[in-house]
Amino acid sequence: MERLIKLLKENNLTFGTVESMTGGLFAATLTSYPGVSSFYKGSLITYAAEEKIRFANVKKETIDKYSVVSPEVALEMAQGGKVSLNVDVCLSITGNAGPSVDKGNKEVGEIYIGLAFDDKSIFKKINLKGDRNDIRSMSIKEMIEFVLQNVKNKHK
Repeated sequence: MERLIKLLKENNLTFGTVESMTGGLFAATLTSYPGVSSFYKGSLITYAAEEKIRFANVKKETIDKYSVVSPEVALEMAQGGKVSLNVDVCLSITGNAGPSVDKGNKEVGEIYIGLAFDDKSIFKKINLKGDRNDIRSMSIKEMIEFVLQNVKNKHK
């Protein structure tokens, strides 16, 4: 997490998150570090589909067509969160942490991370194994690495 904080601070980037299956765990982890209020604006915890639509501007049609556990929804969550939270970089996550296959037939551990920054929107699919809390914890590490790999330092 320290590398992520350093990247965002050094580049004067505001940051926000839209979380589903992690239920705010990323936000709680990030805000346990002092000084993050200088760049972190907040998180939308959109656990239910209707909240993804209402707060993160995900289209109902997208959810109906692809299900909430999909790259399309992860991207719309990040894009909508970037606007709603008025941030430079917005990170999102949606997935199935278990304990069973979800309504859209998404296997336990199937996760999509979305990222919106500059004029880009990208996603990453990951598959994790473990129990519900293991999957949620491992997702936080994956989210951090995804930002670090894609949001480049402006000073390089």
